[in-house]
Amino acid sequence: MTERSIITLTGSDTRKFLQGLTTNDVDGLDRGAVYTAILTPQGKFMVDFFLVAEGDNVLLDVAASEAEALTKRLTMYKLRSDVTLTLTDRTVSRGVGPIPEGAFADPRHPDLGWRAYDGRPSEDVDWDAIRVAHCIPETGIELNPDTYILEAGFERLHGVDFKKGCYVGQEVTARMKHKTELRKGLASVAIEGSAPVGTPLMTESGKEAGTLFTQSNGRAIAYLRFDRATGPLTAASATVTA
Repeated sequence: MTERSIITLTGSDTRKFLQGLTTNDVDGLDRGAVYTAILTPQGKFMVDFFLVAEGDNVLLDVAASEAEALTKRLTMYKLRSDVTLTLTDRTVSRGVGPIPEGAFADPRHPDLGWRAYDGRPSEDVDWDAIRVAHCIPETGIELNPDTYILEAGFERLHGVDFKKGCYVGQEVTARMKHKTELRKGLASVAIEGSAPVGTPLMTESGKEAGTLFTQSNGRAIAYLRFDRATGPLTAASATVTA
């Protein structure tokens, strides 16, 4: 599992502040954990995270590699809003199966189990196998600054709301949803052999058809150009079938 950090947000404007920045509806905090992201004005991925309510406060669960930069960015965005951000030393615990008391269901997929923030031990789980089985992207691997969240499956993963109103990058995301047919995106593929993450996928005629990412148990997550992924592909010495 990617190392995680927790940012605590306090103050009377916290939810309003987050609602204007993130891809998902912050009102969902009243029902459980919310998976969401912040985009660039051009609609490209910047960072994804989970939000959970803790009393009047909100905990933000983000990849540790992104935590310091996100704290600074949110502090810059808040202007005069009554919001205080604190990067904490709290840890994230995870497991599968029935959701224990005090934990939160991972909103992306039932097989991703639960997340908790009270210091309990995590279970020993092959998270990559679960991610690959359900084509669930991860920051720094499948999710990068060139990613459009609809191509990454955010609608399927309950990470975007099309009725919540404006947020940074909303116009581009809405246009992709309603006015275009996706020609590229993440997909689950079969693989024989293996290749490094980031290896180009090539057609039999030598055209690039995408990029190979996380692999597990004969399956992989790949970013595909769908019009070219109609037959066997190669990734170095590995064979890939969409």
